[in-house]
Order: sequence, then structure tokens, then C-alpha cells
Amino acid sequence: MTLSFPNQTRNFDEIRKAVRFVGHDGLFEIQFFVEMGALAEGAAQERENLEAKCLSAFDNSRASIQEIARAAYSRKRHNSYTLSAAKVR
Repeated sequence: MTLSFPNQTRNFDEIRKAVRFVGHDGLFEIQFFVEMGALAEGAAQERENLEAKCLSAFDNSRASIQEIARAAYSRKRHNSYTLSAAKVR
């Protein structure tokens, strides 16, 4: 099977300071976390509206982030991935 993203839901994980979204490979659920540094320039310095800024940046880059997620998953299959700024840019 291939990785797909049928559910457009994403949320901000305050503890990880990352946006979480889910992919599916058949019946398997794969979690992805995109670090805030990969989403918003200066996000680490600007705490005001951090969640909204990161979610908006994720939404604006959703297609490319999902392609990066597919590439990471195709290299080695895990049940969870963290996508850092180095991987996203």
C-alpha cells in the first residue's frame, strides 16, 4: 500500500511544539510531527499566537509537507516521524 492522507485534521502539540497530522498505509496509522521551526520563521521567538501561526503555515504548505512525509515513509517505515526544518526546507 501507499501512504495517503484522507483525514485533513491537524493539531498543534504544545509539548512537542509541533503540528501533528496523520497518514494511513492501509489499516496502519502513521503519525507525523512538523516542528514549529520548520513552519514559521522566528516562531521560537514569537510566542504570541504560536499555535495559529504554525497551523496556518502548515495549511499553506500542506501538499509539500505531505510529499516530504511520503518520501520519509518510503525510505524506512516507522509508525511515527518528526519532520524538522532541515527536512522540510
